[in-house]
Amino acid sequence: MALIRRALSTSALRQSAAVAGPSAGEHSGGWKLWRRLTFFVAIPSVALCMLNAYLGHQKDHGKPRPEFIPYEHLRMRTKRFPWGDGNKSLFHNPHTNALPTGYETEDPHHH
Repeated sequence: MALIRRALSTSALRQSAAVAGPSAGEHSGGWKLWRRLTFFVAIPSVALCMLNAYLGHQKDHGKPRPEFIPYEHLRMRTKRFPWGDGNKSLFHNPHTNALPTGYETEDPHHH
């Protein structure tokens, strides 16, 4: 019985090696393609996106903050936020995000 199991397992190994052999040889250079794509496509794309964000920030940096107009349909609070004082969103920025009553701090560009 053990002899039959051994014969079956070794023949199965030989068949799987024969099947996997040629196909493994065809795809062995795939890592070179992905390495080239990383260096020549992905990294320059990330660098261009970072440059675009930096230049956009520099362009908008000198602009004054828009005047607060208390429109009724904006900044509605039907339920308090579960953090802080309940009036500020999770990613609240006091310089750019207005509360229902107006801006929180003085605009630093007006000094």
